Amino acid sequence: MTTDENLARLRAHHNNISRYRRLLRTRLLPLERQFIERRLSDEVAALLSLSASTFPIAFSEPRPGRPLPVAEVMP
Repeated sequence: MTTDENLARLRAHHNNISRYRRLLRTRLLPLERQFIERRLSDEVAALLSLSASTFPIAFSEPRPGRPLPVAEVMP
C-alpha cells in the first residue's frame, strides 16, 4: 500500500474513533454501548497498528535522572 492510501486509512480510523466517542456521550442501551465500546477498541487497535507500520521510526524517552544527549558544537 502506498503512503497516501495509508494516510487515508489513518484518517478513516481517526474519524471512526471520534464518531464512536461522540456516540458514547449519548444515551444508549447497554447492548448498544457494549457494541460501540468494542468497535472503538477495534478502531484504536487498527489505528495503532497502521501507525506503527506506516511510521516505523520510534524515539525512546531518556530514563528519569539521565540527562538528554547534547550534540557537540564545532568551534
